[in-house]
Amino acid sequence: MAEPIPEASSAWITASDVMPMFPTLVWKLQLEREFHEAVDAKILAAIATMRGGELGPGQGWQSEHTLHECEELRELVASIRQAARSVLRFLRIGYDAVEITGCWANVLATGAVHKAHSHPNNFLSGAYYVRTHSGGDTINFHDPRAQASVIRPPVLELTSENTDQVVVKVQNGTLLLFPAYLPHSVDVNTSEAERISLSFNLMFSSFTETLSKPLW
Repeated sequence: MAEPIPEASSAWITASDVMPMFPTLVWKLQLEREFHEAVDAKILAAIATMRGGELGPGQGWQSEHTLHECEELRELVASIRQAARSVLRFLRIGYDAVEITGCWANVLATGAVHKAHSHPNNFLSGAYYVRTHSGGDTINFHDPRAQASVIRPPVLELTSENTDQVVVKVQNGTLLLFPAYLPHSVDVNTSEAERISLSFNLMFSSFTETLSKPLW
């Protein structure tokens, strides 16, 4: 909703508005405890069979990108698809057939970090958190506007209007969905336990046949 510009009062100004445009949204859901604990146990068991030995300090591990095809993740995959359809309805998109194009596990040992990146050629991306601990329970989202970093003047305080990074706190059972173009990163895991999460991408099922025509 438009708001007045602070302190923009003058004899030559009759009205002032601040109009937010082109928002970048992140959807955060918390799964019911009994449900996610049952799902998490299956995920941990599946990861245990895929991994090799223990990770050393500063090391990370990623699984193959086809975990959404595993029977152990059937309930979680259904939840992700339902959440994605809700996001599309929120965005008023007139097409709700989406598919998970990839899903993989991420394990970060103490001292490990995940640098800023995005997920090209998808519409939505997301993360589901299996094991988090204090010191390993946040994700950073970075300003996707490349030119916004050309000039970074000092600010009196950080707000949602002037920051170039937003830190989102997560916990076991948290499910995030966000635009695939949105850069994100994970700070160094300073906890003494492994941080375990799943990442995934979603794309329209029939994109080439239905939604690839030029929009003009």
